[in-house]
This record gives sequence, structure tokens and C-alpha cells, in this order.
Amino acid sequence: MFFTLSKLVWMAVVPSTLLTLTALIGLTVHLTAPRWRVGRVLMAVGIVGLLLAGLGPFGRMMTQALEDRFPAFVDDEQPIAGIIVLGGAELPDITAARGQPAFQESAERLFALADLSRRYPDARLVFSGGSGRLDPPPIAEADVIRQVLPQIGVDPGRVTFEGRSRNTAENARLTRELVTPVAGERWLLVTSAMHMPRAMGCFRAAGFPVTAYPVDYRTTGQGAVWRLFGSVAEGLQFVDSALREWVGLVVYYVTGRTSALFPAP
Repeated sequence: MFFTLSKLVWMAVVPSTLLTLTALIGLTVHLTAPRWRVGRVLMAVGIVGLLLAGLGPFGRMMTQALEDRFPAFVDDEQPIAGIIVLGGAELPDITAARGQPAFQESAERLFALADLSRRYPDARLVFSGGSGRLDPPPIAEADVIRQVLPQIGVDPGRVTFEGRSRNTAENARLTRELVTPVAGERWLLVTSAMHMPRAMGCFRAAGFPVTAYPVDYRTTGQGAVWRLFGSVAEGLQFVDSALREWVGLVVYYVTGRTSALFPAP
């Protein structure tokens, strides 16, 4: 059951949902019982909250703190034994329905896989990603990746697939069991920069030391953190995504799935 715990907690506190429901409940109460002050109060809280979360800097601040935790990888010409790419960018439902591989904005993970496969031709390539959904997807994430590998110039036969994991902790444990790394080997871990602290914590807890290779940045890492968002929808997406990671860090630490509350280099 723990594999869904962080998702359930995040779903219970996701700001865009809570604030929208608060505003709608307030509107309903106001229309059905206009004399009740609670309806107007709930409407005000929901609307003001949506505006603050959607236009304010909170989402960008929370995101940048996660993305800045592990620096971008710099090649020091040390040998690379293997490269692990975590799943999560794939859209299996759309892929199955449209007959072609579909990805969300974190598809930079696949670009990194293609680039690293050419830069390190002797390194082992591993894709780790199953599904934590309660309703199984029509096709596996690994099958989506197999379809796109020839398009990005990667030989599918060179990639080892781990397709049983349902969350990041299982990514780490099952990948370690699959590749059985040797002490002293250097492995790169590719995932979104915002997700990297939790991923690194999981791999450390699983006894698999890896080197961070963050991609898919959402912030500039500069003073623009205070810039207002252009739309409420954009800001809420930042808040929701960042809060999901922060909740995941807390839940994973409490359940012993990460080595620290906020893993660092």
C-alpha cells in the first residue's frame, strides 16, 4: 500500500483542487442560503487563494529549490559504467490510441538518453519505469520507449528494461537487483531536476550510489523566481507539481525510502 501513499497524500492537499472546491462550495452555500456568511467567506478564500497561488511566486520558488539541489552534470572524463533513465515522460494511453509514441514535457529524459548513448558508447543503458496507476495502462511504459528508440538513434537491443517498478523507491531497488553494480562503478541517473532529490535519496537508500544527471528544468535558477506568472493555470501547475515532490520527500523519508529528508550532493 505504501506505493500509493505519497500520491494519496498529495491528492488530498493539491492546492488547485482544494481552492477550487472551496470556491465552489462557497458559491453553492451562498446561492442556497444567502444569509449565511460562511458562503461568502469560502468563496473569498477560494478565489483569493487561486489568484495568489496561480499568479504569485510560490510555485516557482518551490520548484527552483528542488531543481537547484543537485547541480548539472559536468563531464570530468571519468569512465561511465552505466546510464539509468527513469520513466514518467511517457503517455501510454495516447500512444495506444494514436499508434505513435507520445510524451509529456519531461521528454528531455529521452533526449538525454540519446545523447549519452553516443557520448558513452560502452556504457550500459537502463530504462526503469513501470506504472503506479490503480488502473493498468493499455501498454507498458517500456513499450512506449521501445517504439521511440529507433527514432532517436538508439538501438533497442542495447537498452535493458526494468518494467515492474511502481514508484521511485522501486525504481532504485529493482534496478539495483537487475544490473548488480560493482563497487567503484560510476552510474548516471537521469530524471527531471525537480524529481532528482527524491530519486537520489531512493537510490542511496537502496545501496546503489549514482551520479545525478538532472534534465527537464522548469526554472532559470536566477532572480526570475519573483516574476509573476502569465496565467493562473500556469502558476497552479507549478504549485501542484512542486508540492507533489515536497510531499513525496516527506512521505518517503517517514517510510524509510530515502536516506534523508532533503537529499543533497
